[in-house]
Amino acid sequence: MKILLHTGKLEDVKKSGVGRAIVHQMKALDLVHVPYTTNINDDFDIVHINTIFPESLMLAKRCKQMGKKVIFHAHSTEEDFRNSFKLSNNVAPAFRKWLKICYGSADLLITPTEYSKRVLEKYDLGKEIIPISNGIDLDFFKPSKDGRKKFREKYGFSADDKVIMAVGLYIERKGILEFLQLAKRMPEYKFIWFGYTKPSLIPFKISDAIKNKTDNVYFPGYVSSDELKDAYEGCDLYIFPTKEETEGIVLLEALAMKAKTLISDIPIYDDWLKDGVNVYKAKNVDDFENKIKLILKGQLPDLTEEGYKVAKERDIKKIGYKLKKVYEYVLEKDLINK
Repeated sequence: MKILLHTGKLEDVKKSGVGRAIVHQMKALDLVHVPYTTNINDDFDIVHINTIFPESLMLAKRCKQMGKKVIFHAHSTEEDFRNSFKLSNNVAPAFRKWLKICYGSADLLITPTEYSKRVLEKYDLGKEIIPISNGIDLDFFKPSKDGRKKFREKYGFSADDKVIMAVGLYIERKGILEFLQLAKRMPEYKFIWFGYTKPSLIPFKISDAIKNKTDNVYFPGYVSSDELKDAYEGCDLYIFPTKEETEGIVLLEALAMKAKTLISDIPIYDDWLKDGVNVYKAKNVDDFENKIKLILKGQLPDLTEEGYKVAKERDIKKIGYKLKKVYEYVLEKDLINK
């Protein structure tokens, strides 16, 4: 059994969650000794496609003609495409149709969570959908001795500064407007947002809000995983004000780094993250503000050890075994049907 991990246009998605997911898959398969290639000219039994570009669909169709099995990794939905880039809401219905064409070309779909599986089941794709987390590399994302110091020195924060961190694209769905609003309400704290989006893709109201940010907000842009790891360790609170996700790799990173964590109270997290048990949740900006203050003042219990348990359940090696089982299942199913 050999897998083709399709990495076409990886350069275009490497700064996104999809790009990270592809890297996770490579390491996961290495850890469980599943042979794979990224060269479409190599021999292989299954193609595992993560992107939804036209070339991705063309590859799926070509592989089907060759008698190869096709797995699409469903990272995207119409729901999480909305409120993202310029004109995203206008083209969202067409985007859904395109997703149905891409996903409909597969023999089987993998999606990160039970929630995204339920969303996709409403698309009437007629395909089996298996939820498997994107996973987290716990060998890499683990606290160090000097990460906090390095982070604070790099960005000029004092040891006494209270620093609130977020990670994501500059899109409304990620909660960037709420992030800026919170910073304005709480000038006594420092707010730092890691991530990058091409300026041409950013809606005007987002770019305008960033341009008019308060002085306690910092936008370093896209940084390496090593720097991001230091930031998780160096911040006093990681917040995730997102409105829709299929999982949220950055959230798993924060939990793995044992960062205090406050997230949006949205349906995707109902199944596996419990408010006041392994994370804290907020329903709106007022709720975020209230809980931020309580957490930073030490008036709520520290949940970082319980949050780490959630990340541990999604260790990348466990994900590798799950992927291996799915690959074997697809090939076995093919033999039975022949």
